[in-house]
Parts: sequence; C-alpha cells; structure tokens
Amino acid sequence: MDFDLTDEQRLLKDSVDRLIADAYGDFEKRKRHQSGPGGYSHELWSNFAELGLLALPFPEEEGGIGGGPVETMLVMEAIGRGLVVEPYLDTVVLGGGFLRCGGTAAMRAELMPQIADGTLTLALAQLEPHSRYCLNDVVTTARREGDAFVLNGRKVAVLHGDSAGRLVVSTRTAGARADRHGITLFLLDAAAPGVTRRGMPTQDGLRAADIQLEEVRVPAADILGEVDHGLALLEQVVDIALAALCAEAVGVMEDLQRSTVDYLKTRQQFGVPIGSFQALQHRAADMLVAVEQARSMALYAAMMAEEPDPALRRPALSAAKVQINQSARKVGQEAVQLQGGIAMTFEYKAGHAFKRLAMIEKTFGDTDHHLNAVSEADSLVEAE
Repeated sequence: MDFDLTDEQRLLKDSVDRLIADAYGDFEKRKRHQSGPGGYSHELWSNFAELGLLALPFPEEEGGIGGGPVETMLVMEAIGRGLVVEPYLDTVVLGGGFLRCGGTAAMRAELMPQIADGTLTLALAQLEPHSRYCLNDVVTTARREGDAFVLNGRKVAVLHGDSAGRLVVSTRTAGARADRHGITLFLLDAAAPGVTRRGMPTQDGLRAADIQLEEVRVPAADILGEVDHGLALLEQVVDIALAALCAEAVGVMEDLQRSTVDYLKTRQQFGVPIGSFQALQHRAADMLVAVEQARSMALYAAMMAEEPDPALRRPALSAAKVQINQSARKVGQEAVQLQGGIAMTFEYKAGHAFKRLAMIEKTFGDTDHHLNAVSEADSLVEAE
C-alpha cells in the first residue's frame, strides 16, 4: 500500500506546519491565545481561513477545498504538535461533518461559506450527565408544534460551546431513553431564546460549556438528517472526528517524544547527560515504539473514516482509538517521569501536552469502551 503523500498534500503539510510553528513555536504564545474571546485567537482563526484550512473538507462545487480524511489528518497532527486551542475539531471536523453528511442544500449554501471565512463556529451538544459514551442515551426532548419543534433538556461539557454560533443538538423525538430509534439532530442558533450557556475552562486549556434548553423553538427546516433517524448520522460524524482525534494525539505524542529526547541529551547528572544511561535509553526507545504504533493506527483510522458501511467503519475506528489511548498514556507518563519535576510546572509544555492526551483518551470513548466495541465486532478490514 502506498503511504506517500501527493504533491498537494505535501504543500498542505508544509503550509500548516509553518503556520502552527509561527503561532505556537513559543509556548508563551499559547497562553496569549487562550486569553482571547472564547479562549482562542480570532486573528489566528482568520489566518486559518486565509490558508483555506476552514474550507478543507467541503466539496469544491460548494466553495470548499475538497480535502478528505488524509488532509484532515495532516492538519490535526500539526494542531497536536502545537497544542492549538482554536476550535478546529468542533467547527470544521464535527460541525462541517454534520453539514456535509446531513445538511440540506440550503444549510450548506448558507453556512459553509461562513465556516470557510471564519465568521461562524459550531459545537456538538451531545453529552448528557448520565450518558457517558453512549451516543443513543438521550433524554433531551423535542416535541413537534406545527412547523417547528420545542427543545427541553441539558447538555454538558460541550467543547467550545460557550462561543459557538450554532449548536448541533441531539434530542429524543420518539422511543425510550436509550433506544436507537427516535433520535433527531437539530442545528440550533446558540443565541435563540431559551438557550442558557455556562462556560468553563477544561483541564487541557480549551473551553467548554454546560447548556440548558428551556422551551427552545427550532424550525423543522433546521433538522440535520431525518426525524427519528439521527443516530446513524451522529455515529458517522463522530467516527470522522475519532480519526481526527487519533491524528491530533499522534502530533502531541510526537512532540512529547522529541522534547523528552532533547531533555535527556541536555540534562546532566554525575557529570554526564542522563541520556547516556542505558535504562533511560530503553525507555526513550519504548516511547518511540508507542508513537509509531499510534501513527500506524491513525493512518488506518484515516483510511476507514469515510467507509460507508458502519459495520466495517465503527470497529475500525474503535480499534484505532484503543491503540491511540494506550500509546497516549504510555508516552505521556514516560515523558513526565523522564523530564522530572519541570514537566509538572505550568510554564513548561510537557505537562500541558500530557493533559491534552488525557482528555483525548476520554473523548468519544475511553479504552474499555472501544475495546468492548472491537470485541463485539466480527473482524477488522482494510479500506478498499
């Protein structure tokens, strides 16, 4: 199988790497970005738009770049290496994914240009206090009233939900609490009457929000996909996001492994660099192996992200997430232990990278959750 990048993909990678290096090369810059409105730099977000990154996954005929999962992988790896705080995953991968896969022609025509030029951000309001990793465990309700629906419920830990202009909200329009049938997705104006948002910082330096919906009226035209059949669309887009998360984690781990080796080469004990100690060399080598195992599964995730058959796609993405989670914990723990007390300081990047890996490990399913999904599947396959 040919894993070489095309000329266009190499150009994209070089451009993104330069942008992230300029904006995040000095770790102090990340702290300044976090102090911006919504917890990120709007100026840098505009630079993303100028480079075409916000239009990357959208079809060319709809004003996009026409990129696929591999192009998204390249961008997310760079985002991971820089510990970028801008809402790329939430707006472009998740929000854009819902528009591409379930949006009406009118939605796409109106909102894709706004995402592409950086004037609109989106967030997925799916998680509820009781639901953990089960996408179909939904009690937020939507009842029909004429040509609209009225939403009531609570969503928690909505990433970048405190600053997003639109929210993708999962609701129950039929069935019992955990039924797979009866879930409907809405594209909701975050400023609509009845929407209350309480923003908060997350452990990895990003932003999230708890969102209360009280008698929020949404036109039927703002439904993503089909009424009562939104779970398949939700699973499809979450799988695309899982592939992107795997790539981001590889970028974080790659940077952590590099900084750890640099530290071992410069930190001295007994008059020699501690990297000359064989025991530490073995641990650094184990870190490299873990990173390369994660990279292999991230490539597999990218190849399977847009597989149309969920029976093939879902276990493949779960298998990738299992390896990513295991590698992330291994690399993060080793980096902190080998770099010592400095790795736990707020001013140093390594500890923040470990926090981001810990958050990725829990996002859309931890290791046990995805290991169960793999064990229940018949087999894993290669993409055609």
